[in-house]
Amino acid sequence: MKILIRSMGFVKKYWRQLAFSGICLLITTLASLVIPRVLGQGVDTALSSGQKSALYIAGGLILGSSLIRGLSAYGNRYLNQVISQEVSYDIRNAIYSHLQKLSFAYHDQAQTGQLMSRATADIEAVRMWVGDGILTLFQTALQIIGISIILLTVNWRLAVLCLAFMPAIAWIAISTSNRLRPVWLHVQQLIASLGTTLQESMAGVRVVKAFSRQKEEGLKFGADAKRLYTEQISAAKVQAFNQALMSMLLGLPTVIVLWYGGQQVIAGTLTIGGVTQFVLYLGILAMPIRRLGMIANMISRSISAGERIFEILDTESPVKEKPDARDVGKLTGEITFENVSFSYNSSAPAIDDISFRAKPGQLIALVGGSGSGKSTLINLVSRFYDVTKGRITVDGIDIRDIKLASLRKNIGTAQQDVFLFSATIRDNIAYGIPDASLEQIKEAAKAAQIDRFIQSLPEGYNTWVGERGHTLSGGEKQRVAIARTLLINPAILILDDSTSAVDAETEHLIRLALDKLIQGRTTFVITHRLPIIKKADLILMLKDGRIEEIGTHDELMAKAGLYRQTYLSQLASTQEAMTGREV
Repeated sequence: MKILIRSMGFVKKYWRQLAFSGICLLITTLASLVIPRVLGQGVDTALSSGQKSALYIAGGLILGSSLIRGLSAYGNRYLNQVISQEVSYDIRNAIYSHLQKLSFAYHDQAQTGQLMSRATADIEAVRMWVGDGILTLFQTALQIIGISIILLTVNWRLAVLCLAFMPAIAWIAISTSNRLRPVWLHVQQLIASLGTTLQESMAGVRVVKAFSRQKEEGLKFGADAKRLYTEQISAAKVQAFNQALMSMLLGLPTVIVLWYGGQQVIAGTLTIGGVTQFVLYLGILAMPIRRLGMIANMISRSISAGERIFEILDTESPVKEKPDARDVGKLTGEITFENVSFSYNSSAPAIDDISFRAKPGQLIALVGGSGSGKSTLINLVSRFYDVTKGRITVDGIDIRDIKLASLRKNIGTAQQDVFLFSATIRDNIAYGIPDASLEQIKEAAKAAQIDRFIQSLPEGYNTWVGERGHTLSGGEKQRVAIARTLLINPAILILDDSTSAVDAETEHLIRLALDKLIQGRTTFVITHRLPIIKKADLILMLKDGRIEEIGTHDELMAKAGLYRQTYLSQLASTQEAMTGREV
């Protein structure tokens, strides 16, 4: 009930539409309940007086009631759908907005297919409850109560006999809901699992084909689909048994009317019109009784879906913005790490006791082997994660005291894993500044040495980029990403191995452009490119999450430590391989 009540929180803002829909539903229900009453009384009047006019009057009243019922049913149905679509719209936006606020720590663990399922299938289950379940439950209760009262006024003895099966129907509905809830929860999870499998296989289709794993991936998807099929069949069996049992129970009142009602007609204590009313009302009652099974299923599915939706909405981000966080405007880019430590989990720190100072306009090169903490360190600058110990300041201000949007507007990042959107090249470059002029976009592209390539395309800057940029080469994607970063003109520049996918010539051109662009900007670069490292104002040699050595290239080479060893064994050999000459 907590899940259902909480789901109703999304409905309360539409209480006026819901109230008007409820009024339409009330009119619809009352109009449908009037028809058997009018017909029964018309039959009794016609039989007792022999006047055909009583039947004509009854027919007119029934026609009028049907017209009113049709109009009010239209209003009820239309408003129900409007409310349900509004609610699903609000929930989707709430989920999307919350996911955008969650830090990298959440997205590191979350599966895309699971999130997609909760934003689609689970929301649809809640929408069906809001659009059909709530007022249908109200209508069902109203019809059952109304028909029971009317039958009791016609003949209370026969009514008691006919309504004696209602407790059994209620028990069946409740027990069915309890049985279906875990089943539907499992179904929702399996739908998400199937979506994850499909998303991964489609995203990695090139790898699948390259390793000829189509058959294995097909079997994997088929196994997930089979599990989903089996669980849905289990739910269908429960529903089918429930509906069959209810249909059987609904036949009992008709037998009672024929047996006991017929005896009362013969005895003269019940009229033929009264029996007619009983038969018609029991026919109307069959519909809400059958709907109890549907409502039980809908409630179970909505609760299961609601649990998964609120699981996302209740997730708190470790990176939180303080209520008194401030907007700092344009920063100069002085960054200080003060005894900073960070751990992705409680077992081992990813970086440990890091301290250094980057002055405005300096080029900081991060060097070290895989897993040494380079990417982690620069991710902390943008507060994609929060430090476990110590603090990071920008212009002397703790970054936790700065509004996230204000901080990140001052930081331009070209990440190692380049992501381009399914849009034009122009839109991808202008992603950080959507209203940038074409001239501004071209200047950024020229600086990233990608303008000439773009101009050679048939549609130029309006060329459409495929999903994740698959229509571009690795080097082209890297340069578009660099242009996207440079366009925002940040005070702090972060290049996470951003030249790794370009050839030596392109890298040289980018480096020449960077020589001008890094002026006045604090730049962090993760790279194995020797010319960039040698030019750095400060080199951080990282090992196992700690600063092993710090200084300029000449200073570290003079120490004859880890940096010199790495330089001679890896960096120098890499440069020799790239240039075809010794360094």
